[in-house]
Amino acid sequence: MGTLIFFSFLAAVILVPVYLRFRDRTQMYDILRQAYAQGQAVPPEMIQALQQPVRTKSGPDSDFRRGLTLSVVGLGVCGIGVMFYYGLWDASPVGAAITAAGIAGVGAIPGLLGLAFLALAWWGHRTAASQNVAG
Repeated sequence: MGTLIFFSFLAAVILVPVYLRFRDRTQMYDILRQAYAQGQAVPPEMIQALQQPVRTKSGPDSDFRRGLTLSVVGLGVCGIGVMFYYGLWDASPVGAAITAAGIAGVGAIPGLLGLAFLALAWWGHRTAASQNVAG
């Protein structure tokens, strides 16, 4: 039952924003269709905005934000592992070490991805600065 709830939540987190963007775009097309049917002029900016795909901004600043967020999440999960270690120590030192190592290993995944994004942000700022000096 818990697995079903987890995957339902995961699907909702992914599918709800996709559905909301689809609904907004469909409403914009309906507004455009009604405006053309009534003979109203449609601003070219609106048509251009609908033709362009929705993409997130990519660059050193967004890499820095992603990297910082993922690094903090990784540190938080590793911190949870440390708390499990100290919490389970009385029951079984070996079990505490195994549990803490497993949780810390899971925390290392977003932590290392965050470090990679931070390195990309540093590299992007460094490249942009060298291009500004040269140009």
